[in-house]
Amino acid sequence: MKNQPRQIAPFVDQLKRRVTITHPFHPRSGQKFELLGYRRSFGIECVDCQDREGRLTTVPLAWTDAAGSDDPFVVTSAGRSYFRAEDLLQLAELMRRLSS
Repeated sequence: MKNQPRQIAPFVDQLKRRVTITHPFHPRSGQKFELLGYRRSFGIECVDCQDREGRLTTVPLAWTDAAGSDDPFVVTSAGRSYFRAEDLLQLAELMRRLSS
């Protein structure tokens, strides 16, 4: 069995340097951004990116090509549904709080 060379460089060097927003309903879908980092925000895996003007943009990891695969909801709905039930419930709660 052939020996694999030992990796001595940090794995960070293998991470993507640029990401593309792939979610079809995001207003910046198809645009590429410099990847600044990965993090968890309110229980959701996100990526922090910087656009050409230097503005910070944070989007869910699943909405980018850095996720490695398409969002299962987007694939399953195939354009027939614009919203997830959980997102609509969150929107209804936000509207309720804002109106009171």
